[in-house]
Amino acid sequence: MNLSPLSRLLRAFTSRSSAVVAAIAALLVAIGHLATAGGPELGTPVVRASGAAMPALTGATGWINSPPMTTEDLRGKVVLVDFWTYSCINCLRTLPHIKAWAQKYKPHGLVVLGVHSPEFDFERSQANVLRATRDLGIDYPVVVDSNHALWRAFGTYAWPTLLFVDAQGRIRHRQLGEGGYEKAERVIQQLLREAGMPGVPDDLVAPQGKGTQAAPSPVPADSGETYVGYARTSGFTAADGGIRQDRPHTYGGAKSLRLGQWTLSGAWTVGAEHAALDQAGGRIALRFRARDLHLVLGPPQDGGRPVRFRVRIDGQPPQGDRGTDVDAEGFGQVDAQRLYQLVRQSSGSAERQFEIEFLDPGVRAYAFTFG
Repeated sequence: MNLSPLSRLLRAFTSRSSAVVAAIAALLVAIGHLATAGGPELGTPVVRASGAAMPALTGATGWINSPPMTTEDLRGKVVLVDFWTYSCINCLRTLPHIKAWAQKYKPHGLVVLGVHSPEFDFERSQANVLRATRDLGIDYPVVVDSNHALWRAFGTYAWPTLLFVDAQGRIRHRQLGEGGYEKAERVIQQLLREAGMPGVPDDLVAPQGKGTQAAPSPVPADSGETYVGYARTSGFTAADGGIRQDRPHTYGGAKSLRLGQWTLSGAWTVGAEHAALDQAGGRIALRFRARDLHLVLGPPQDGGRPVRFRVRIDGQPPQGDRGTDVDAEGFGQVDAQRLYQLVRQSSGSAERQFEIEFLDPGVRAYAFTFG
């Protein structure tokens, strides 16, 4: 589960203050029980019943795969609302089940409604969201919530969040994070039967996601989400001191890294949300322990040609430990603003040193996630 920035701030505050409202503390403890932000969800997700009416779908900045709908249009239907964002690994790994439910239960009256609420600025672009929905094979309606109007109206604070709405328009269950798929599908079946839909199946889907949509490792990752922009980063180290905010600097990479540390080499400008490479040859290195390593990347802002890169693991080409976005020698290219899978260890989740070298200037690096 990927927590919103406000939720991360509250969680940090509760660890340092003894005068915190008990309800907030209990909520954040429950969230922290599931995973570090951006890590895999291996336990039971947070599930809460509500009974409140589904909020109005006003304030959306666009719709994909459907004309605009209202809550009145959905009355009499069972609705599954999925709050997601396309560069979030937790959201991507949930998609195989969401898509399977949409296909299986559509004939029985289920409406799946994706609400795309962005984390990064580039995810506010409807063109980017449209491309992502097509690339990910999403054919159900998606509400583009670039201003977070629906995010706020539904009281959402983490990606992904699933809400189960009955035929009377009441939110019956709310589930945060990955996992809990059997429970979620049983809720769908129950609500469809309550709505009087005939022939609702009893069996469960068992989709097998591929690439970034594949299930996380059964062994929890020891590495947590790591942001590259200075506003939310942690674990940075370099031979010549800390990050220089919003100004060009040629960084000297750290000579050694401990687990969870990362470093820059070469000419970079580090902003609040991302680091931009000013000259070819820049590198990012990180010490991690997980089966999978992903990095959210984007090409130059001016829309120039793709940025070529090469990945090394412990100084060597990845070979059988390569992710889906690199070849065996570690070569790949950044051609869109999205999440790239760069490492998938073929056996286990050993501690390794990751390094990516960019052969062209202009790349933007946002965040590491693991699985």
